[in-house]
Amino acid sequence: MDLDYAIRTQRANFKKWERSNRMSLMIMKHSIPDTIMGAMPEEENAKKFLSQIADRFVGSKKVKISTILSKLVSMRYKGKGNIREYIMKMSNLVTRLRALKLELSDDILVHLEFISLPAQFSPFKISYNTQKEKWTLNELIAQCVQEKERLKQEKVESAHLASSSHNFATKKKRDYKIKGVADKGTSQPKVQHKQD
Repeated sequence: MDLDYAIRTQRANFKKWERSNRMSLMIMKHSIPDTIMGAMPEEENAKKFLSQIADRFVGSKKVKISTILSKLVSMRYKGKGNIREYIMKMSNLVTRLRALKLELSDDILVHLEFISLPAQFSPFKISYNTQKEKWTLNELIAQCVQEKERLKQEKVESAHLASSSHNFATKKKRDYKIKGVADKGTSQPKVQHKQD
């Protein structure tokens, strides 16, 4: 084997690596905020620099699990917004917990969803609890969307009823006032003064 040839190819590869390393460091240093860069020691190797950054921002798995669980348990649907997106957000949190090796079954997720629904969904919750079969996440989404539409329709009908009864009472009151004024006006005799 030609030793001179091996050294030449290694030098060429080293120059390519050196250029790639320099470019990587420039890109990383340019994209990291100055406050973080000030705390980092100078490093000439991109791989070591990246591992130093990773060491600074390593988080505890237990802390992540605790944070995600507290978000999941404290979530409440306020009755406004898209209920499908709300359920998907909760499902996403469960998926993140599963990625951290904390297994939560879909049954638990369905029950957490029901717990987080407001009081206006109470008949819906009772209906689910009286059924023998359990719902999957997709069935829950479909049923919740349907129930939300029913509640919205019921709200529109009750608002229409309230506004029409309010208009009726106002009209009746107005008619009474007009009639009362008219009655008072006719009951008083007109007095004419004669001029002599």
